[in-house]
Amino acid sequence: MKLLLLGFVVLLAGCAGREPEVRTVRVEVPVQMPCRLPVVAVPAWATDSIKKTDSLELKVRALLAERRQRIGYERELLASSRSCS
Repeated sequence: MKLLLLGFVVLLAGCAGREPEVRTVRVEVPVQMPCRLPVVAVPAWATDSIKKTDSLELKVRALLAERRQRIGYERELLASSRSCS
């Protein structure tokens, strides 16, 4: 029993004589950031400027132009929303 106690004391004395090891550890943790994007501007739609008295050809051209505008606008909105996710 005394031998066991003596061994335990020697073991503790060996641990007490060492300097504690100090080291810096870098830990990377993801941090949520608020998504701040510029607001996508609504274009001036091509059909806003047509009148009832305009020709059918002019109205169809305006509708086709507005369709292209809408496709572009939707793509900008999708790109904006995907960049935050």
